[in-house]
Amino acid sequence: MQRPYTDPHPGGTGEAPARHRIAVLALPGVPPFELGIPSRVFGSVLDAGGRSLYEVTVCTADGAPVLSDAGFTVQPAAGPEALAAADTVIVPPTHAMPELGNGGPLPPEVTAAITRIRPGTRLVSICTGSYVLAAAGLLDGRPATTHWNLAPEFRRAYPRVKVDEEVLFVDDGDVLTSAGVAAGVDLCLHMIRRDHGAAAANRAARMCVVPPWRDGGQAQYIDRPVPEPTVATTTATRAWALEHLGEPLSLTRLAEHARMSLRSFTRRFRDEVGMTPVQWLTAQRLQLAKQLLDSTDLPIDLVAHRSGFGSANSMRAHMRAAFGISPASYRRTFSSNNRAETGV
Repeated sequence: MQRPYTDPHPGGTGEAPARHRIAVLALPGVPPFELGIPSRVFGSVLDAGGRSLYEVTVCTADGAPVLSDAGFTVQPAAGPEALAAADTVIVPPTHAMPELGNGGPLPPEVTAAITRIRPGTRLVSICTGSYVLAAAGLLDGRPATTHWNLAPEFRRAYPRVKVDEEVLFVDDGDVLTSAGVAAGVDLCLHMIRRDHGAAAANRAARMCVVPPWRDGGQAQYIDRPVPEPTVATTTATRAWALEHLGEPLSLTRLAEHARMSLRSFTRRFRDEVGMTPVQWLTAQRLQLAKQLLDSTDLPIDLVAHRSGFGSANSMRAHMRAAFGISPASYRRTFSSNNRAETGV
């Protein structure tokens, strides 16, 4: 269950809420791709009047330029004062602090900058930016992720962190961590979905020409022997299943569609997606249910039927297990119609 996080600029007064302030901490050796993700993704989120809902500022620990790992200098818009004013702080990776891989201390100026972050600020890391949060003690006792290839090292360096290297991101309420590189995009879209609903996240994804939700976790990217080209895959069956989520989809039916034996289909599916067919189906149905709850006024029984859960009780049990919230509570909290009525 996610820990609670409250937006510091809630709507509901009839007036446009203040823009959510995001500070992106650029450290020496920052990769340009990861550094640019927050500005690109959150900058695509607009309200009905075309006004940006997020204000993204790139800052450094001391206000001075930093050298990226691509060899060019990043000129920040602000110094550590941006961290003190932020509602969300995002830390991209750094490739210039190898001591963190051994659990070593942060540079004094970075420690000083991080101490300026206000209590209750939402903290986010992209890829190995998790090392910075862990070195600052901000991940102690909490679930987190990082790039799968560095998970063993991370676990040794920061044994108090509950590392899960098989997921694309971890949402622990006010602290969120993502896996390598493009998983930072997934996490930013997830945050938009949490802040403003599925429709806003989908619009941002379309503007960035990326999928609004990626199947599976990091397990599908872990280095494994590449199958021979003649070996059948489950790709077409997964695409077909997404178009038939409201129907009964037994493992036998999926295997028959893929023209494989049950055993071969299950093994191939897990190799390609990183989870079992049943786990994948449940995840897709949950996403569809959330989308229907968010963007339609369909009765909950009908949402359950269309998303393939069969009954409201079944959908309610799955949503409580996955998100710690009931369908009715999710709709009250995240419905686009509710936000339109309250001015959010």
